[in-house]
Amino acid sequence: MRPSTSLAQGLPKVYGRALFKQDYPQGTLKVLLRFNGFPTDGVPQARAVHIHQYGDLSQGCESTGGHYNPWCTPPQPPWRLGNFEPQEGKINAMIESVATLFGGLSVIGRAVVVHEKLDDLGRGGDAGTCCMETQAGGSDVALLAFSSPRQWNMHQKQYNRELRRN
Repeated sequence: MRPSTSLAQGLPKVYGRALFKQDYPQGTLKVLLRFNGFPTDGVPQARAVHIHQYGDLSQGCESTGGHYNPWCTPPQPPWRLGNFEPQEGKINAMIESVATLFGGLSVIGRAVVVHEKLDDLGRGGDAGTCCMETQAGGSDVALLAFSSPRQWNMHQKQYNRELRRN
């Protein structure tokens, strides 16, 4: 992941990786998030991480479309990876997702977006809390693509080492 070219002045330039691993079609999708570049001064601000509909990164978040939601709105939509609070300028988390890497509903070729603000999970009464309209120019984006297992293995080992240290 690299910072969007359309970020407004003064916004953090986030970089890092979102790695996905699913061993078989009915298996659980594991997601390892390793992002750097968040502000280290003041109180950390939680950020939403979502999967968006298109892998078009040409205009930053604006060209990635809406949230990827092939099932309309199940209790846990596949686009919602969660809210994450940076620690010492970093997000380092492993989660499980209902999204898939297999079949017609695969997230391969879509975009991962780190939003400027948190997702209120639909409880705030503001449909735009984490939507692109309020985030335009305030998101970092990356394309979901295939890679070798080497990337996952290397970053999972680093993640586990950091967990043991804390």
